[in-house]
Amino acid sequence: MALNIRQSEILEIARTEGRVIVEDLAQRFDVTLQTIRRDLTELSEAGFLDRVHGGAVARTGVVNIGYEQRRRMNEGAKAAIAKACAAEIPDNSSLILNLGTTTEAVAHELLHHQNITVVTNNMNVANILLANPSCEIMVAGGALRRSDGGLVGDLTTQFFEQFKVDFAIVGTSALDHDGDMLDFDLVEVRVSRAILRQARRSFLVTDHSKLGRSAPARIASLSEIDTVFTDRPLPADLDERCRQWSTRVVIAPQA
Repeated sequence: MALNIRQSEILEIARTEGRVIVEDLAQRFDVTLQTIRRDLTELSEAGFLDRVHGGAVARTGVVNIGYEQRRRMNEGAKAAIAKACAAEIPDNSSLILNLGTTTEAVAHELLHHQNITVVTNNMNVANILLANPSCEIMVAGGALRRSDGGLVGDLTTQFFEQFKVDFAIVGTSALDHDGDMLDFDLVEVRVSRAILRQARRSFLVTDHSKLGRSAPARIASLSEIDTVFTDRPLPADLDERCRQWSTRVVIAPQA
């Protein structure tokens, strides 16, 4: 299902607040109740929301949203996050970029960096960075996941273990309120853990919609991350934990 702009925003509200109300949405978007009910029905049938009396609630489960839908969600926020992250990557450095639409946005922001080496298991990242003649690209082996151009598996993990880079830039499918980074695919989680081990500094790039989402597999804690780049302030309790862990939080609001 290809989401229109209103449906994408409804889905973001549901994930942020946990629940959406038909009347509130109709007023917010200045459309009829019937239009909102149709949107919620379509989102429910596509597996994004569960309908309840008067509205819908965010669906939690063990399956991630499709790649194309994820790529189009919160594009402005991802661009701002990517720009802030890339600004802290100096020329003449080495880095790993893993799977995810936000790390792909970072790749776009690295197109004018000089003399950088990028190691990745993301075919989309590699293709983006082909446009930078000053970037050496190292692509992992492994099983190609056709749904998003990702390479995963034991071969991928072993590949990353051959490197020691300046920066790891990783995304996450969900961020729990206790500071755990979560994902849907245990095979991908093993790769992400290896990436974090092989970097001198680690950056997480994630927009606010990941907070409160649920996923079954744990990658790592924010206590293991040097800097979190996001588009809105973290909840107060999580922000306090980050201060205790000396995990820096950079807010990159949209222009």
